[in-house]
Amino acid sequence: MIDISEKRVVFREATAEGFINLKPSTIKMIREGKIEKGDVITVAKTAGILAAKRTPEILPLCHPIPLEKVEIEVSVEDSGVRVRATVLAHYKTGVEMEALTAVSGAILTIWDMVKKYEKDENGQYPSTKISEIKVINKLKTM
Repeated sequence: MIDISEKRVVFREATAEGFINLKPSTIKMIREGKIEKGDVITVAKTAGILAAKRTPEILPLCHPIPLEKVEIEVSVEDSGVRVRATVLAHYKTGVEMEALTAVSGAILTIWDMVKKYEKDENGQYPSTKISEIKVINKLKTM
């Protein structure tokens, strides 16, 4: 890990987002609440929060940061689902990895919940794709 002992505690915020492409029929089922495993949006939000909190357990060189807020937004679009995560903390290092991990965890949860509907006749996923995972904003306030 990087030595942050000389750094000051300041307010940190980061927002990340990502997208999962899904079949139109799967999107329709999500909107109608017909996914067998449950409410995709609620479970994805919960998974994203948990992923943010567990970031240093997943990424070995990340510092354990006392997170103050994790907000997950999930929006169902015509071609898939967009996830946005915003993470806040007062600490010595940034929270962008926590935001990225939150997005990734939420999107992987969506895939897991809908995979039954995304498979083709050979058990493959020809149209399911995770993309555009990126940090869209990072803020540090003294």
